[in-house]
Amino acid sequence: MQVRTDLKLVALIWAVVAATQAFAAGDPARGEAQVAACSACHGQDGATGLDPTYPNLAGQNEAYLTGQLRMIQSNERNIALMAGQLTGKSDQDLQDLAAYYAALPAKLSQAQGDDEQIARAEKIYRGGIASKGVAACAACHSPKGNGNAPAGFPAISGQSSAYTIAQLTAYREGLRTSDEAFGGMMRGVAQGLTDGEIAALADYLQGLN
Repeated sequence: MQVRTDLKLVALIWAVVAATQAFAAGDPARGEAQVAACSACHGQDGATGLDPTYPNLAGQNEAYLTGQLRMIQSNERNIALMAGQLTGKSDQDLQDLAAYYAALPAKLSQAQGDDEQIARAEKIYRGGIASKGVAACAACHSPKGNGNAPAGFPAISGQSSAYTIAQLTAYREGLRTSDEAFGGMMRGVAQGLTDGEIAALADYLQGLN
């Protein structure tokens, strides 16, 4: 069963890669000129957010950031705190912002859990949970959590545990649906995770490098 699930996942990944447009053509210098308002919440370094539930943007891959900015601007991904922040920006502006943050050095933290909790999370991350149909996170996000830039899969290492908990929970509850282009993959994975498993994964990911 696990082999079949993994093969289906790999096939989906390659289908997405094949369908993905060329890398976003953003200009980091032009993006830097636009980030004053962004820095108020995400920090000057793009990784020191005003609130731990805000995402670290520094080092995130450009294709993923561009896609998310487009969805936020169109309200396909509804984030109340971002309302109006992207109004009036052209698609090139969004690509430039994404390029700027992608060029910044990523920031890592450390896992806070005990050895047993970290081992449990690592097992889920690398191997999934076959009995619940939960695919291995590493299949899309890479063994080190730095994502898959051609496919637009995000880097997830170094994110605060609070942010990751909030996003996985939102996927599980159907409150975040920005994975529609990927066949609802994240919602499918998150539905098989308990609160405890989500918390353990989130802690593990913030220290993964």
